[in-house]
Amino acid sequence: MNKNIYYLGFVSLFTDLASAMITPILPIYIVYVLHDSIDKLGVVVAMATFVSYFFRILFGYLSDKYQITKPFILVGYLLSAITKPLFAFSSSFANIAILQSTERLGKAIRSAPKDTLISYYVKENESGKTFGFHKTMDIGGELLGATLIFLIFYFYGDSVEVFKNIFLLTFIPSLLGILIVWLLVEDSEPKIGAVKYEFQKADYKLFPLLFSYFFFIFFIFSDAFFIIIAKESGYITAFIPLFVIVLTLTQTLCSYCFGVMNDKKSSAFVLKLSYLFGIFSMVALMFNLLWLGFIFLGIFTVSSLNATRSYISANAINKASIYGIFYAGIAFFSSLGALTVGYIWQYFGQSNTLYFSLFGMTSVFLISLLNHKTVQ
Repeated sequence: MNKNIYYLGFVSLFTDLASAMITPILPIYIVYVLHDSIDKLGVVVAMATFVSYFFRILFGYLSDKYQITKPFILVGYLLSAITKPLFAFSSSFANIAILQSTERLGKAIRSAPKDTLISYYVKENESGKTFGFHKTMDIGGELLGATLIFLIFYFYGDSVEVFKNIFLLTFIPSLLGILIVWLLVEDSEPKIGAVKYEFQKADYKLFPLLFSYFFFIFFIFSDAFFIIIAKESGYITAFIPLFVIVLTLTQTLCSYCFGVMNDKKSSAFVLKLSYLFGIFSMVALMFNLLWLGFIFLGIFTVSSLNATRSYISANAINKASIYGIFYAGIAFFSSLGALTVGYIWQYFGQSNTLYFSLFGMTSVFLISLLNHKTVQ
């Protein structure tokens, strides 16, 4: 693979290491340290998810129209790096929602241009393998971050001060990622002459597969709700990161394999297979098989993202725009799903929420099977 793909992989590793120092503990911090309700957690997840994904459509469009990649990538990583340590000074779920949304805005700025830059350096017929490698580096960073906070909690306890120190420490790996982008990653070469931006007919043909994915993620629990279930099952705070380690380790081990499967089979096949694992993860929660639930969630996450990103890379004309639309769809459907799950959980209980999600996910899977048109 091109050296720039390796460089971007290490950027993601360090940045996701920093993010994983926050993601597993933020739901616990909101619900058990700040003593806010589960529906407030749903609001935080929804706001952050919406900002993270919706604004990718804007920066995907701008990246295509003005042929901007590396500057957006650098600014996005810089904004996230500055915002993460500020969680240490937050005292309410509202403050956390604003900061988390701002941090996710950094991800929105960089994501579509970064995927476009990766696609620029992809060799022919290797998009699945390349994105599989990149996702492996992503979740490798998450694994290191989750392992680090487990060790911190194990040796130093779970006091409020420990939480705040973890937030402050995130700046170090984030800074390393910024330096790699700035000093080592090469920008793509702009097209010669005037570029006429026009949405192609071929791009519209990608929508059926993408919307299938959007509806599925509306129903599935986010990892924040998985973490709350683990906490309510009696696990102490220090051991909660172990679930995240299992989640990320599963993704690390599976990512490249599913990437290769995308190249050998089809994106539609891998996506339908991922739906099964998503359903299995919710069934595992219903039977209190938490470890198995996190494993299946990890397989679903990595296989579905590899399938959709590889599909866009191989078939889209305006790649950054389609990546933007893809992430915007995730924004709308997953944030609305988080609000819905939080509301049903708060007022109708955890069991009814699980039934609601499982019914919806199974329906989407069955509809996808009825669509006999194979998307290559």
